[in-house]
Amino acid sequence: MIANLGRRVLPAVFLGVLLVGACSSSKDDEPYVERPVEELYGQATAAMSDGDYKKAAKLYDEVERQHPYSPWATHAQIQAAYAYYEANEYDDAIAALDRFIDLHPADKDVAYAYYLKGLSYYERISDAARDQKMTEDAKRVFQELINRYPESAYARDAKVKIDLANDHLSGREMVVGRYYLRRGYYVAAINRFRTVLQKYQTTTHVPEALLRLTEAYTALGLTDEARKAAAILGYNYPGSDWYADAYALVESKGG
Repeated sequence: MIANLGRRVLPAVFLGVLLVGACSSSKDDEPYVERPVEELYGQATAAMSDGDYKKAAKLYDEVERQHPYSPWATHAQIQAAYAYYEANEYDDAIAALDRFIDLHPADKDVAYAYYLKGLSYYERISDAARDQKMTEDAKRVFQELINRYPESAYARDAKVKIDLANDHLSGREMVVGRYYLRRGYYVAAINRFRTVLQKYQTTTHVPEALLRLTEAYTALGLTDEARKAAAILGYNYPGSDWYADAYALVESKGG
């Protein structure tokens, strides 16, 4: 009798397990429901207005997924990229923008797509003591925007951003150059300061680079080179403190 009861109970237990599994599965896997494109786009725009950028991005993505051939889909792609950007999801923004550019190279918003892509790198520029890959990437994308769309509304700001990126890259060279100079690695320091003069001539770091060159050349006993660096500094920045220091240095060494 007990054996028969056990045989009756076991199937019920297994059935309960199956039912629990089925319930959890149906709860996790929400059924796909196609919705009108106007409804989806409206919800995405409302989420954007509310500042819920992650939700907006997903809804704009859904517009394209459910209605890929709708006129709304193309605009939803660029809106999704902007929503990702606002949500600080910069890699997702870049991926969406690359896809938009590849699929719609002649679209009126392509220049804006390049600009937003550049900003997605630019927003992650770190201080000059850190790796500058994001700075290089931002500069590259902004330059591509200028080359392709020089008359666009975004080209002027892209040029400003490139100047700021160059100043940042120049600052990085100065950080490393100063490090070498303090430790007596004068040739390595000179190479860094010369890079500032050759590649970043319009940046704010040029006067200091000339002073540091004067110091490094003086430390190596290269008096003529030190005087030349000081003279260039004096000619271009005659009233600067950097020149006053360079002049005092070469004079103290009998220049």
